[in-house]
Amino acid sequence: MHSLLVTGRFLSRAIWNGIANISATDPSVQRKTDPHLISAVCGFSKERKFQRLIKGQFGDDAWFTAKYKTADVLGVADGVGGWRAYGIDPGEFSLHLMRTCERLVKLGRFTPTDPSELVAKSYYELLHHKKAILGSSTACVVLLNRENNTLYTANIGDSGFMVVRRGKVVRRSEEQQHYFNTPFQLSLPPPGYQQDVLSDRPDAAMTDNFPVEDGDVILVATDGVFDNLPHSVIVDQLIKVQGERCAGRLQMVANTLAWMARNLSFDETFISPFAESAFANGIETIGGKPDDITVILATVAI
Repeated sequence: MHSLLVTGRFLSRAIWNGIANISATDPSVQRKTDPHLISAVCGFSKERKFQRLIKGQFGDDAWFTAKYKTADVLGVADGVGGWRAYGIDPGEFSLHLMRTCERLVKLGRFTPTDPSELVAKSYYELLHHKKAILGSSTACVVLLNRENNTLYTANIGDSGFMVVRRGKVVRRSEEQQHYFNTPFQLSLPPPGYQQDVLSDRPDAAMTDNFPVEDGDVILVATDGVFDNLPHSVIVDQLIKVQGERCAGRLQMVANTLAWMARNLSFDETFISPFAESAFANGIETIGGKPDDITVILATVAI
């Protein structure tokens, strides 16, 4: 019963987020003729027990969507779970990183052509926070510049994005791994542990930019999605919402992607993308990878 209750509340919140993204009426933020993103969010914690719901967080994953006069911005982050063994909540760092990104966008304190700068500003703000926010996280931020109809992206680690146009993948992020299942990550370790913790600089993020077209579909997700859903399955779902302007229909596909990823993550007989990658690295395993799941699904409206 708890599982059904949590799922229902997650979906209700996700639907509200999707609708909120197209309901802004402030003309300084968005006019009907402006290029913009219509988006929906869905996700699940890997924990099956009842958990307190926090806006912008699914387990150790975190996410945000934000708009400003010049840009629409989406982002996800995946807290590194290993910190739990040291008494540190892995979700705190990722959540604060994304919340800081969101705040900076809403204040206009970002460059609408440089999401890597936004990630860096957020990271360094946490670094100098009065109360230490410890942990590590991957991050992926995509930014639609409304003035030049260009999507700018920054990705550090193994979260990522995918863009589908007319049935084909036209852009996809690449994973950054130090070695198998150990992604690049931003870190704030406790004093004295700096030499023992993997910590990549924000400028290590892989960046890209490319023009978008009306109807393009953008998926931004954490590795819980990409590790458990085959590429073809993801693309088949994204094709369904090409050119979609209805947040409700976007929400249905976002829900489907998140549900499938979650179900397959606990399937012990499934040959998942994660299992295939493990085999390629000399590790024999089978099944999905239980993980937190975060999906942000958006379409471009020009």
